[in-house]
Amino acid sequence: MANIVMYSTAVCPYCTNAERLLMNKGVQEIQKIRIDLQPEKRDEMIAKTGRRTVPQIFIDERHIGGFDDLRALDLAGGLDPLLMA
Repeated sequence: MANIVMYSTAVCPYCTNAERLLMNKGVQEIQKIRIDLQPEKRDEMIAKTGRRTVPQIFIDERHIGGFDDLRALDLAGGLDPLLMA
Protein backbone atom coordinates (compact mmCIF):
# COMPACT_ATOMS: atom_id res chain seq x y z
CA MET A 1 0.00 0.00 0.00
CA ALA A 2 1.19 3.50 -0.82
CA ASN A 3 2.56 6.01 1.68
CA ILE A 4 0.04 8.85 2.16
CA VAL A 5 0.94 12.25 3.60
CA MET A 6 -1.74 14.89 4.11
CA TYR A 7 -1.31 18.46 5.27
CA SER A 8 -4.46 19.29 7.24
CA THR A 9 -6.13 21.16 10.08
CA ALA A 10 -8.56 20.02 12.78
CA VAL A 11 -11.59 21.89 11.45
CA CYS A 12 -11.28 21.23 7.72
CA PRO A 13 -14.27 19.35 6.23
CA TYR A 14 -12.35 18.71 3.00
CA CYS A 15 -9.61 17.03 5.04
CA THR A 16 -12.23 14.78 6.65
CA ASN A 17 -13.71 13.95 3.24
CA ALA A 18 -10.28 13.14 1.82
CA GLU A 19 -9.49 10.90 4.78
CA ARG A 20 -12.85 9.13 4.43
CA LEU A 21 -12.35 8.54 0.70
CA LEU A 22 -8.86 7.12 1.27
CA MET A 23 -10.01 4.88 4.13
CA ASN A 24 -12.87 3.58 1.95
CA LYS A 25 -10.19 2.66 -0.60
CA GLY A 26 -8.44 0.51 2.00
CA VAL A 27 -5.81 2.97 3.21
CA GLN A 28 -5.06 2.13 6.82
CA GLU A 29 -2.63 4.90 7.69
CA ILE A 30 -2.36 8.55 6.70
CA GLN A 31 0.54 10.62 7.97
CA LYS A 32 -1.14 13.88 8.91
CA ILE A 33 0.84 17.08 9.16
CA ARG A 34 -1.31 19.47 11.17
CA ILE A 35 -0.47 22.99 10.08
CA ASP A 36 -2.78 24.40 12.77
CA LEU A 37 -0.59 22.78 15.46
CA GLN A 38 2.72 23.29 13.64
CA PRO A 39 2.48 26.69 11.88
CA GLU A 40 6.01 26.34 10.46
CA LYS A 41 4.74 23.39 8.42
CA ARG A 42 2.40 25.74 6.50
CA ASP A 43 5.44 27.38 4.87
CA GLU A 44 6.81 23.92 4.05
CA MET A 45 3.47 22.97 2.45
CA ILE A 46 3.33 26.16 0.38
CA ALA A 47 6.92 25.67 -0.79
CA LYS A 48 6.18 22.06 -1.85
CA THR A 49 2.80 22.66 -3.49
CA GLY A 50 2.44 26.35 -4.34
CA ARG A 51 -0.95 26.18 -2.60
CA ARG A 52 -2.18 27.67 0.67
CA THR A 53 -5.29 25.54 1.28
CA VAL A 54 -5.70 22.21 3.01
CA PRO A 55 -5.77 19.37 2.49
CA GLN A 56 -2.69 18.92 0.37
CA ILE A 57 -2.28 15.22 -0.32
CA PHE A 58 0.79 13.28 -1.39
CA ILE A 59 0.82 9.64 -2.46
CA ASP A 60 4.34 8.20 -2.43
CA GLU A 61 5.73 11.75 -2.62
CA ARG A 62 3.59 12.58 -5.69
CA HIS A 63 1.53 15.72 -5.10
CA ILE A 64 -2.13 14.95 -5.78
CA GLY A 65 -3.58 18.26 -4.61
CA GLY A 66 -6.66 18.88 -2.48
CA PHE A 67 -9.84 16.89 -1.96
CA ASP A 68 -11.37 17.94 -5.29
CA ASP A 69 -8.22 16.76 -7.08
CA LEU A 70 -8.25 13.47 -5.16
CA ARG A 71 -11.94 12.90 -5.97
CA ALA A 72 -11.41 13.72 -9.66
CA LEU A 73 -8.46 11.30 -9.79
CA ASP A 74 -10.65 8.60 -8.23
CA LEU A 75 -13.53 9.22 -10.64
CA ALA A 76 -11.10 9.05 -13.58
CA GLY A 77 -9.85 5.66 -12.35
CA GLY A 78 -6.38 6.89 -11.47
CA LEU A 79 -6.44 6.62 -7.67
CA ASP A 80 -6.55 2.83 -7.21
CA PRO A 81 -3.38 2.19 -9.27
CA LEU A 82 -1.48 4.79 -7.21
CA LEU A 83 -2.64 3.28 -3.93
CA MET A 84 -1.64 -0.23 -5.01
CA ALA A 85 1.81 0.77 -6.28
